[in-house]
Amino acid sequence: MRGLSICVMMLFLLCGHARAEPACIDPTTLAHSTVSITRYFNDQERTAEPGVFGIRGTAWFLSPTLIVTAGHVAESMRLSGQDWTQLEILDGEDKQSTSARIVQLAGSYSETLAVLELRTAFSHAQDLRIRTEPLVPEEHVVSLAYPANRLRFADGRFVQYGHDDRVAGMALLEMYDGNDRLVLDHGASGAPVVDCKGRVVAAVSSVFTTTMEFPSRAIRVSTAWGTPNVVSVPIQVLRDFVSAE
Repeated sequence: MRGLSICVMMLFLLCGHARAEPACIDPTTLAHSTVSITRYFNDQERTAEPGVFGIRGTAWFLSPTLIVTAGHVAESMRLSGQDWTQLEILDGEDKQSTSARIVQLAGSYSETLAVLELRTAFSHAQDLRIRTEPLVPEEHVVSLAYPANRLRFADGRFVQYGHDDRVAGMALLEMYDGNDRLVLDHGASGAPVVDCKGRVVAAVSSVFTTTMEFPSRAIRVSTAWGTPNVVSVPIQVLRDFVSAE
């Protein structure tokens, strides 16, 4: 009986501990914090790059007039720090056009983050908070992004900070939506990665993929389960900018 009592007590303590675990934020509650941004090229630019009509990425709000995206998105859009450039911004089904310019490029890794100023405040913008503390291995994280110009949500974990030259200092994540490990693919660059309190800890840069060649077509596949599949920029690169604000 004494052994049974101890087992019952241990089960009670374990259940109590499980109930005490904090729930992770539902990313749908952050839907208005993240938008799709598109820059359409003019005729002259299209002539210079045949077949390229524009560039699309994901961004998120620091304020109604400040958004953050991946540095390579701003570079591909040919944004500048002086001239205003027309962008299309999509929030769910709400589409607005405004002009933007680069306020700051932050980071010293293989990827930077671009802080963009909007000429006109975006209506219904939901600001995100930034967490300056580093991620912990196996920490639960979630993301929301606009691959293919459609809002998607991803769940996952932080694996480690990169060490090799290509990804040194970058936050390596394993992210998925069910069995879809390419949920943060084309168009998701710049998407926020948030912790369970809804604070931004990183921004998506790229995904790890392998291309398999078949006689009829080539197929891109993600990494194996249990390994990183997303490369992201640690949000600490914006620490000085946020402090200045």
